[in-house]
Amino acid sequence: MYSSAAMKTADFDFELPSESIAERPVSPRDAARLLAVDETLRDLHMRDLPGLLEPGDVLVFNDTRVLPARLRGRRGEAKIEVTLHKQEAVNAWLAFARPARRLRPGDIVTFADDFSAEVARKGEGGEVLLRFNVGGADLIAALQCHGEMPLPPYIKREAGADERDKADYQTMFAEIEGAVAAPTAGLHFTPGLMRAIRDRGVTPVPLTLHVGAGTFLPVKVDDLADHQMHAEYGEVTEETARIVNQARAAGGRVVAIGTTVLRLLESAADEDGTLHPFAADTDIFITPGYRFRIVDLLMTNFHLPKSTLFMLVCAFAGVARMKAAYAHAIHDGYRFYSYGDGSLLKRTL
Repeated sequence: MYSSAAMKTADFDFELPSESIAERPVSPRDAARLLAVDETLRDLHMRDLPGLLEPGDVLVFNDTRVLPARLRGRRGEAKIEVTLHKQEAVNAWLAFARPARRLRPGDIVTFADDFSAEVARKGEGGEVLLRFNVGGADLIAALQCHGEMPLPPYIKREAGADERDKADYQTMFAEIEGAVAAPTAGLHFTPGLMRAIRDRGVTPVPLTLHVGAGTFLPVKVDDLADHQMHAEYGEVTEETARIVNQARAAGGRVVAIGTTVLRLLESAADEDGTLHPFAADTDIFITPGYRFRIVDLLMTNFHLPKSTLFMLVCAFAGVARMKAAYAHAIHDGYRFYSYGDGSLLKRTL
């Protein structure tokens, strides 16, 4: 298969000026820039995407919906901030807490008069398991009332996420609630762009991967073989699998909108690239040397240095090519990260 044993985290480092980080998205969404990366580099815009696709291609997007998963509460007099990252039960979530040192199992964190959680378990790195006093739809309603959008740590808001972020940090595809980070490649799409894609003869289909806050966790080990990848829950329906397999059989390409889509498609496909229905966690960690099973094109934003996502795009399009593409993007003023511009990558292996 492939091995990350010989690779070092430092191999995926690069210098990024702070002014390259996008604090807000462009408007309209499809006015964002698009760097097409294959044998050459082409500076385009998101509205040019339909012309880069072919009739018969299938475009796969993530229909997860971001929850207002950041909560501010108190344990006694101590202020506690938590960011939910993975649901464990109808009323229980794994969360990152700050400051976690103030919490012990059995402690109650109060977020509002009628909304609280017990610390059921304490893990490493600030992680806790919270058991809320409400569950299911009532918990979702409480989050909508008392939570805020869980913006990534590199987007600085002194008072946290604001009203604009409630709309900006949600894709037009968002339907199935459960993510605590946006599948950011999908943020570039508009109804007009989707009409143009359909008019091109491309078939859009959904899958669901509930993105966790672990996507922003830095790789803290020197050797990639020692990195433990976070798990996220995903679903591929029988209908999506049927449409994708039908398109591939007819010679169409599979276009993944975002690394979340790519990770789930690669998890749900067998060795010959046949896609199967899927409903489980995936912790697939893709690094250079991985042999891709099903995805032909990847549309994605620009990622953090030394991140698992930059490693993934290097695996997909080649390390040298992606380092050159990122150097070009930085020099040419592309906007990086969640609210930034996009790239369309052609698979090299």
